[in-house]
Amino acid sequence: MHRALMLSLVPGLLLAQQFDTVTVKARALRGGVYILTGSGGNIGLSTGADAAFLVDDQFAPLTQKILAAVASVTPQPVKFVVNTHWHGDHTGGNENIGKVGALLVAHDNVRKRMSTDQFMQMFNRRVPASPAAALPVVTFTDSVTFHINGDDLVAYHVLPAHTDGDVIVHFTKADVIHMGDTFMTISYPLVDLSSGGNINGFVAGADRALSACTAQTIVIPGHGDITDCPGLKAWRDMIATVRDRVRAEMQKGRTLDQLKVAGLTTDFDARWGKGFVQPAVFVETIYRSLGGK
Repeated sequence: MHRALMLSLVPGLLLAQQFDTVTVKARALRGGVYILTGSGGNIGLSTGADAAFLVDDQFAPLTQKILAAVASVTPQPVKFVVNTHWHGDHTGGNENIGKVGALLVAHDNVRKRMSTDQFMQMFNRRVPASPAAALPVVTFTDSVTFHINGDDLVAYHVLPAHTDGDVIVHFTKADVIHMGDTFMTISYPLVDLSSGGNINGFVAGADRALSACTAQTIVIPGHGDITDCPGLKAWRDMIATVRDRVRAEMQKGRTLDQLKVAGLTTDFDARWGKGFVQPAVFVETIYRSLGGK
């Protein structure tokens, strides 16, 4: 799984993906909301009388499979796509789906980053600017609400976590929350420091989503299987705990090399430490987020 996630995040490696073998599946959740899985970030889908509404769109070679999966559950065309952040495994289908009539929407920083060459320090890779047709047409600073399919879909920006353009989408009446990559059920968090990410934002983003939770809320992570609010709370508490441990050790003058072997994540490794983001990398991104050099 961690190799697939690495490939999904680094556009220069996408040729290694065997997209012809990928199956895009639609799974019903509640209130006309579905999760679509394939390769890359999980897609949220709202269906109803008005239009098909997507949260993220994975990779360009998968667009026809994504549209076919949408068509399998609704006759309505895709009219809106909200990107949860700028990474290619969440925005790769923008150009294709935009050309068939969808309005592309994202946070201001998503368009800014997609408009210019980027450098992902974690992978030592330069990511070229996206073509103009792939750029979000509508951007927002704080939040935007879509009144569609009998629901109120609220997309809101949170403090920099995975990137500086992170957006969470709340399908309010369906009681479903799409977290984007501010939450993963398969790994420790990936903090894209070179895209303005910061470990503190993961805690803040989770807290904001949890404030809207009910006992029935379904939570869609950016990667991994769906969960509930207790699952999100466990993730939030894990991050806060390890962050606080790292901070305490930094205050004692411990070096990064010492922190990496201090066992600060040991009690969480069985659940989250076997994915793409290994414990030492997680500790380092916390250290950097807290101002360590």
